[in-house]
Amino acid sequence: MSLVETATSVSGAFDSIPIIDIEHASTHEERVALAQQIRDACVNVGFFYIKNHGIPEEIIDTALSAMKTYFSLPVETKMKLHHRQGARHRGYEPLFDSNIDKANRGDLYEAFVIGWDENPWPSEPVGFREAITEYYHAAINVGKFLYPLFALALDLPETYFDDKFKRSPVLRALHYPPQTGPEDDQIVGIGAHSDFECFTILWQEPGVQTLQVLNSKNEWINATPIPGTLVINIADLLSRWTNDIFRSTVHRAINRSGVPRYSMPLFIGVEPDVEVEPFPSCVSPDRPAKYEKINSRDYVRKRLQAMYHQGNGTSGGREEVAL
Repeated sequence: MSLVETATSVSGAFDSIPIIDIEHASTHEERVALAQQIRDACVNVGFFYIKNHGIPEEIIDTALSAMKTYFSLPVETKMKLHHRQGARHRGYEPLFDSNIDKANRGDLYEAFVIGWDENPWPSEPVGFREAITEYYHAAINVGKFLYPLFALALDLPETYFDDKFKRSPVLRALHYPPQTGPEDDQIVGIGAHSDFECFTILWQEPGVQTLQVLNSKNEWINATPIPGTLVINIADLLSRWTNDIFRSTVHRAINRSGVPRYSMPLFIGVEPDVEVEPFPSCVSPDRPAKYEKINSRDYVRKRLQAMYHQGNGTSGGREEVAL
């Protein structure tokens, strides 16, 4: 069945998020089989878990320990590296620095944001830079592994994205304090949103339920943390590229667990000069192209301006948001 035919029969009324084991991908046949599972997940849900992703638990545990120590520092210490001090918005973001859903009063999380280079690093805790950087590079390798599978899932050559994925992804180390106010106080971890780029790779702390995904029935489905997995979600640029056949699903984070929650999303895009228009496999006479061609850089810039320079947004042009 073609991609367009597959999308025709999709309702979007999912009640769970699929788990895909990516351990066996050494042969082309194995990768094609994995790509089919990924296609099904992207068309029906827009989210999926992966297990056997290859990031050692030691790297994750070291990064988590470093995050917990860093975010426990006094606010005035963390504010020395406030993200607005630099042009690339790297560094520390305090609580309520953004409000992604204008129906709310603020987003209850703090973050430390890095990219490939030009990152400001705190002098304490010792080892923070090394721990976060090691996880960052390990997660990038997962992205490099996934892009050929996305290509196969879209009936494209396996190498299609090879020359398009050189742009350095952005990693956000996140701390969500527990929400203690009434449920109608309009303050959440982060409000309902979709991501900008192509896809997101998320590690979330086991045992702390926070992330929720919206289905077509307007029901919030828990993306329960599963030990040993990462969460992958399709973002808006890849959805646009697929003529909305791959679903960029709205999600939010609400931490009413009573304990802090930590996570690390890595936002994967393409080179700024890549021209994006719906793939031929995603267009038919019955499903014409919904979008005109657009430059990747221009698209992301427009999305940032719409989100952070209008209405009540306060964050001022960040590279990506939170999970």
